[in-house]
Amino acid sequence: MRMNKLSDWLPTTNKEVKLRGWEELDVILFSGDAYVDHPAFGPAVIGRILESYGLRVAIVPQPSVNDNLQDFTKMGTPKMFFAVTGGCMDPMVSNYTASKKRRDKDAYTPNGDKGFRPDYATSVYSKILKEKFPDVPVLIGGIEASLRRVTHYDYWSDQLKPSILEDSKADLLVYGMGEQPLREIVNLLQKGVPFSSLTTVKQTALLLPRDENIPKNKNWEDVRINSHEVCLLNKKKFAANFKTIEQESNKLHARRIFQNVGNSTLVINPPYETMTEEEIDASFDLPFTRLPHPKYNKRGPIPAFEMIKFSINIHRGCFGGCSFCTISAHQGKFIASRSQESILKEVDKVAEMPDFKGYLSDIGGPSANMYKMKGKVQEICDKCVAPSCISPVICHNLDTSHKPLTDLYKAVDKHPKVKKSFIGSGIRHDMLVPEFNKKADPKELDAYTEEVMTNHVSGRLKVAPEHTSDPVLKLMRKPSFTYFHKFKERFDKINIRKKLNLQLIPYFISSHPASELQDMANLAAETKDMGFQLEQVQGFTPTPMTVATVIYYSGYHPYTLKPTKTPKTKKERDDQHKFFFWYKKENQDWIRNILNNVGRKDLLEKLIPQGNSWRKNKPGKAKDTFDDTITKAPRRKNKYKKRRKR
Repeated sequence: MRMNKLSDWLPTTNKEVKLRGWEELDVILFSGDAYVDHPAFGPAVIGRILESYGLRVAIVPQPSVNDNLQDFTKMGTPKMFFAVTGGCMDPMVSNYTASKKRRDKDAYTPNGDKGFRPDYATSVYSKILKEKFPDVPVLIGGIEASLRRVTHYDYWSDQLKPSILEDSKADLLVYGMGEQPLREIVNLLQKGVPFSSLTTVKQTALLLPRDENIPKNKNWEDVRINSHEVCLLNKKKFAANFKTIEQESNKLHARRIFQNVGNSTLVINPPYETMTEEEIDASFDLPFTRLPHPKYNKRGPIPAFEMIKFSINIHRGCFGGCSFCTISAHQGKFIASRSQESILKEVDKVAEMPDFKGYLSDIGGPSANMYKMKGKVQEICDKCVAPSCISPVICHNLDTSHKPLTDLYKAVDKHPKVKKSFIGSGIRHDMLVPEFNKKADPKELDAYTEEVMTNHVSGRLKVAPEHTSDPVLKLMRKPSFTYFHKFKERFDKINIRKKLNLQLIPYFISSHPASELQDMANLAAETKDMGFQLEQVQGFTPTPMTVATVIYYSGYHPYTLKPTKTPKTKKERDDQHKFFFWYKKENQDWIRNILNNVGRKDLLEKLIPQGNSWRKNKPGKAKDTFDDTITKAPRRKNKYKKRRKR
């Protein structure tokens, strides 16, 4: 493998611009993340696509906003536009925990150092650029801009906010995965179309003066939602908006959305069709170095890069449509899969990395086992408005064959330099249960499960049932917990037959809308009965553009407009949290009182049998956190020893 030169990365300084022999730049990209030139990092993908059009592109990663703002002017004025992204995560999720405490680490900064990304980074960067370069267009994109493109609830400020276009003063917003709209934008600009005329590009949003005529497009239907001002006054009407927003985000042939915001009209153009195999391959085949910029060599490793350094992303999109998840809102519900050839080509590149030891950390995607899955009859998908393809039941038109994925795993494992490939992404266990996935071939499902358990797991298999209460699961758009029991039966049989000694690690969420204290008590009792002891749990975090967040703020389900209760106060959230830690001595008197008061002595007897301490509490062992999820089976009930400590 040849050694990389500094000019192999996109330039980050004027010195690096001169190394390329450039006198001026076409686009300057500002990012809230450190610059990692890797296809899993959105800013790098955007930079490389712009470069592929012959544009002279520079990137300014994590510009300082606490000094004279020289980082915003040092690269000069671009000929075309500034591009701005808050990074691979919403900066507020990156900076704060679910309990609104400042995080100690930023995974997208060298050494995990905090303080290099401002809150609401996209708006902060964009406003600075508009002040310093009022005549230069600013294009915003990435997860923060994408999920805040319309009136949304911001959990950290506890406010209903208008489209990020209003706050950021940006000229245009690209939502979702940006390759397709960006290509059209560049094509039009290179043909001489003024930036201000880019009003009908798919998968973009913009603000127009209220008195200005809306651009016409004879191929699009339009829909108008409640204005931002109406949403501020009426939570139910805010909730009603979301049904339209979510359905149009996930349609193959969507309507254009209009919303009045002050003296402006927000225009959200329909999304592009799902990327073809050729299109997504082309994106991953761009000339990435796959490494952080050398400027960080002395600052320490970038945690997010270290996590995915030897991993391969095989598809985008997720048809689960979970009520608490933003993946489909950003990537869409239809799966865009790479070709096996493109994936194997990337395996070749990873295998050539000097510190590769033969172990791929993940071959996956948003959900590990959705590769190549799509509708059997395209015309049915063309008309579909359902936000999920597998809730409340698996769509009869969905091809859930796991064979292409099993074949891919085997092809990767044949690589001479690959000793083992792991599946680090979460697996949809419900799709592996024939009782739920009724149209699938049970033998094929078992073959996939056995392949994963035998060859692609290191001690623990992570799955996400999320809850045990059917009403909560229904709202989550997750299947009944019965199917987790069914999956565990199949898992245990394979585990015993193959003598694998694997652990099954289920993830759960506390404080989700519709979750009552009794539901949490049931969850604790049922998981205890199955032999699980929960050490860390994930608290529900309201993030923009999810059903659950709309319910959290408004109190109404956006599809039924019926009142729906949500634990909101710190006490309510803490109380739900305590049930995960029923085995901690300091929680047991409280649990006794709660369950006695609601007449659930049956649950009390299961959780804390009289005169019998199920397990002595070990102070400091359990961690009270709302941010990560780890479950562990207790020693006396777990049949399988851990292969190694994680």
